[in-house]
Amino acid sequence: MTSAAVTTRIEGHLAYVSLNRPEKLNGVDFGVLDGLLEAAAGVRRNRDVRAVVLQGEGSSFCAGLDFATVSPQRKKVAAFFLTPPWRATNGFQQALWAWRELPVPVIAVTRGHVFGAGIQLALAADFRFTTPDAQWSVLEAKWGLVPDMSGTVPLVELVGADVAKRLAMTGEVVSGSEAVEIGLASGVADDPLKPALELVDAIVARSPDSVAATKKLLNDVRLGGLRSAFRRERVYQLRMFRSPNTAIARRAGMKRETPEFGPRTFG
Repeated sequence: MTSAAVTTRIEGHLAYVSLNRPEKLNGVDFGVLDGLLEAAAGVRRNRDVRAVVLQGEGSSFCAGLDFATVSPQRKKVAAFFLTPPWRATNGFQQALWAWRELPVPVIAVTRGHVFGAGIQLALAADFRFTTPDAQWSVLEAKWGLVPDMSGTVPLVELVGADVAKRLAMTGEVVSGSEAVEIGLASGVADDPLKPALELVDAIVARSPDSVAATKKLLNDVRLGGLRSAFRRERVYQLRMFRSPNTAIARRAGMKRETPEFGPRTFG
């Protein structure tokens, strides 16, 4: 699946989703927003996909919103900004939050600029690997704005309240190495795709249903209270008891064999 602004390439159980505006440092315009939604929907439909690598073509992951392209389109900005009554997210938020909602792990591989909308997209992923010299910033502060593309939720989950406020209030730029130290990124490497693929190998060795249920369970637990968290544990575990992939994992484990899982049935 390919669009002008976002491309998807499937290799086995792995989907590579790439922002494809390298000449604009992968700045987010309406084409990117539509492309992200389309790509996420395609991954969701493909039950053989077990993980996603989310990256940017060229030298940068994403330098943020392309204001020069987006701002003149006032009617479209208004349409994307308004929240439909049946959703918690508006168009700008959902294009990024869709990756949080996917039933497969999403791994952001970042380099160069990870600014504004770019950092919020990276934070919507489950894991983030980065180069040491990448530049990360909640850049909205520079323009007198607040982060409003779903990034505030994962930001306060990943770092302390004081760090989250400092980053969002000042727009300070931190390196990839510093991003790991403060909890924004999961790991750092000169070639961040390498640890990302190592993690993919570990994930696809497990039941796709267990992985999908675990992602949803842990995401939901962070947003709810104790009663709802424990209820979700019971409900999702019951689903796992009934999953054919759980039976495959059990049989393979007892025989000390490598399991060969079927398509994902959860999510």
